[in-house]
Amino acid sequence: MLQYYFWLGLRALRRHRWLTGLTVLILSVGVAVSIAALTILHLMSADPLPFKSDRVMTTVLDNAPAEGYRPGDTYVDHQMSYIDLMALLERAPAMRKAGMYAVQSPVEMPRKELGVLSGMGVAGTLDWFGMLEIPFLAGQPWSLQDDQRGAAVVVISKNFAAKLFGKESALGKSITMWGRPYQVVGVMDEWHVRPRFYLINGRSGAFANDEDFVIPFRNAMQNEIPHAGGMSCSNRNDASWKSLLESECTWLMFWAELKNASDRPQLEAFLRAYQQEQEAHDRFPRKAVVRVFNIREWLTERKIVGAENKMAAWLASGFLLLCLVNAVGLLLARFSRRAAEVGVRRALGASQIQIFFQFLTESAVMGIAGAIGGVLLSLLLLYLIGSQSAYLKAVTRMDWIMLGVTVLMSLSAAICAGVFPAWRACRVTPAIQLKSQ
Repeated sequence: MLQYYFWLGLRALRRHRWLTGLTVLILSVGVAVSIAALTILHLMSADPLPFKSDRVMTTVLDNAPAEGYRPGDTYVDHQMSYIDLMALLERAPAMRKAGMYAVQSPVEMPRKELGVLSGMGVAGTLDWFGMLEIPFLAGQPWSLQDDQRGAAVVVISKNFAAKLFGKESALGKSITMWGRPYQVVGVMDEWHVRPRFYLINGRSGAFANDEDFVIPFRNAMQNEIPHAGGMSCSNRNDASWKSLLESECTWLMFWAELKNASDRPQLEAFLRAYQQEQEAHDRFPRKAVVRVFNIREWLTERKIVGAENKMAAWLASGFLLLCLVNAVGLLLARFSRRAAEVGVRRALGASQIQIFFQFLTESAVMGIAGAIGGVLLSLLLLYLIGSQSAYLKAVTRMDWIMLGVTVLMSLSAAICAGVFPAWRACRVTPAIQLKSQ
């Protein structure tokens, strides 16, 4: 019978075309607006490393001066000094340890007439690649020896390699950055760790493009390569690089990958002991509580998903509810015009249940049409939103999960909207309808 009801529903789409078209349009618009808001919220709140986000940790060590500090005040600087980073890279108990900071450089093209590219990248330690599970199109990361001696090597992205060398292989070639030659040892394949939890410069930075290149952290230190990001300083003596490294300026990030999430107490105990040790050397005057975050806790701490995004999702859901109310009214009008048909069917022996499911199936057919329209309208809406900036473009991509949610939401909305009209239709009294005819 469901197959027969579905066939009747398809035929019914051609009847009362204005009511049918208006109902489908209302469902499509309501679903599209809701899905656009939910897609943005879904992508912004995604787990960038779901298979190990509970065992990749960072920490906040409050090394700011005690002036103006009251116990319990929230520390707003989430970066780390060079002194602390080097100590944690050497001593922290973890399977992998990565130190890093953002860098930017003009990159000379192989052919001089092509000019200069501007590249955004990371100066990081070797474990950066393994921790983020970076896929490689060609080559590999630099060696441990290169990492320790700060060799002039670089790993570049697939897109950056195409800009520099076209279809030629980039491996073994040299590129010039900061006026120095760097040998390409690897080409990263496309990867999308979103949000970019490891280096966050505001919410837009969390959804910026992948790094164009990665160079060894020690090479950046040796060549005094400036950072491309925020810095907080309290006791820097002068503008020299040596003074920066010896100061309490915070501008670096540290991440540790533990073998198991259960190893977290061991890392926390080490960090508390390290802070106490440094307090004995007149550092960390605030004596603030050491805080440790896994990836999801870190994204919450940095407020990557803002209150306005959650509010937009709630407003979009309210708009969908309003569309459903309007759809209920249109379906009532549509089904009421078929009261005579229902009376004849009831007189010929059709039960109330059969009538109810017939009209509910018709609503589901309109839901399928609404799902198609909802997908198309939501794609258009996401495209228009994403065209406003690169940051928005990164969070306006519909994936298979949201595509499935769109279809399911449209069908559910149509069925929910059709329940009351279908119930009213099956309550028609056959004798009254036949007598009126």
